[in-house]
Amino acid sequence: MARKKKKRKYSRGSQKEVKNEMHRYKRGKAKSGRGGKGGKVKSRKQAIAIALSKARKKGKKAPKKKKS
Repeated sequence: MARKKKKRKYSRGSQKEVKNEMHRYKRGKAKSGRGGKGGKVKSRKQAIAIALSKARKKGKKAPKKKKS
């Protein structure tokens, strides 16, 4: 029986964006806010959220932000 191919939730481009942001976060270089004018990023979740937000702005495939 043929396996159903799963559609990607995030594009490879947005995956790369997250990878780069995590690299900055681990070295303490990741900043929050417009143009990195905010404070230091304190958590992994925050770093990932920033990366996905950047990816969306660049037009990469990433699911829409959840409304709270």
